[in-house]
Amino acid sequence: MKDYRGMSNRRVARAEAGLYRAILTLRNETECQKFFSDLCTPAELEALVDRWAVVAHLADGLPYRRIHELTGVSVTTIGRVARFLSTGSGGYKTALKRLSAF
Repeated sequence: MKDYRGMSNRRVARAEAGLYRAILTLRNETECQKFFSDLCTPAELEALVDRWAVVAHLADGLPYRRIHELTGVSVTTIGRVARFLSTGSGGYKTALKRLSAF
């Protein structure tokens, strides 16, 4: 994790909340694509996309090796995503549930 060089925990939390509020203002996929393209390096965006692709395959019950074959994502990363899918904060599950309603 980044050393915030003297920033208080409260200030870091406000900055994080500001990011989330900015994301919530986006109205469609095009706006999201533009925002994340500006926000992230290509490698960071690729990592986010990879993780999200893994979530869907894990939810479908695919084995790690098969997910690796389909996505090229390392088995280590797949395991990390699986751990957060099962014991994380619930963000993956919330998004999956809401997307299944479409």
